[in-house]
Amino acid sequence: MRAFPVVLPSGTRYWTVLDDDLLVVPVADSWGRYQRFGRSRAELTTKTNAGGAALYLRWCGATGRDWRKAARDLGLFIVWLKYTPSRADDEGPVVVRSGPGGTPVRRERRINVVLSATRGFLSYAVSIAEGSRSVLGQLYELGDSRDLPAEAQGEDSGLSYRLRARHRLQEPETKVDRASDEEIVGMFMECHCARDRLVVLLLGRVGLRRGQAAGIHRSDCHMLADSRALGCDYKGPHIHVRRRENANGAWSKSRESWIQPVDFPCGAFRDGWSPSFCSACSSAPRTESGLSGTTCG
Repeated sequence: MRAFPVVLPSGTRYWTVLDDDLLVVPVADSWGRYQRFGRSRAELTTKTNAGGAALYLRWCGATGRDWRKAARDLGLFIVWLKYTPSRADDEGPVVVRSGPGGTPVRRERRINVVLSATRGFLSYAVSIAEGSRSVLGQLYELGDSRDLPAEAQGEDSGLSYRLRARHRLQEPETKVDRASDEEIVGMFMECHCARDRLVVLLLGRVGLRRGQAAGIHRSDCHMLADSRALGCDYKGPHIHVRRRENANGAWSKSRESWIQPVDFPCGAFRDGWSPSFCSACSSAPRTESGLSGTTCG
């Protein structure tokens, strides 16, 4: 079992699951298409979920379980995920060493991602009558709002109920290792052109995600004090962050388009960058995507 990308004639991609005979798994393929086109999920989301479903189906095949009924044994699936390494097709059989002191091959965060994909795959199978409705009871239990953080409980103090995943590992709290100002400045000084410096500023100073910064087009950058001549009523320098299909695969996680104000350094380096002033950019095909469609040396 493996995740595999599918490219449609339109250029849109999604990920499906192939079995050991390189045949498409119908339910997993239908689920991938539903996520990509029915729910407008990102390509990387379908890749992550297809990888999780492939691991679940691989475990079912290795242990002789019917994937439609194996949800009751997800606890054993967690143990398998924790200690069974992945292998390439040309390698021999997997050797599992899970005795005392054995080193896990997947940590809690990765296992939770696989479990989330497995729950989504089985829930979709139930919704299209490929699985029994009793599977949902094996995946979820009825929980209430008392175990939620105070910020998530809302202003209403009343008790509310929700579905809670039955199988989930406790993830250790880790401190986010944010780049220091010295590290950002050092990366900034290593850049060889204004476009690269602008990307560093957008990530470190404006706070954009990688997919958002890589998907910005030249028409999204409004660095004038008044952009009404461009058809934009927002005052001051700013950029528009939009969710759209990009040739480089960049994708904004935010479903809504929004405007992010920028300060003088970002505007200055956006004005200082132009494909005509960069030999690497000027020799590459011209695209609308000003930050990602070309490469600077």
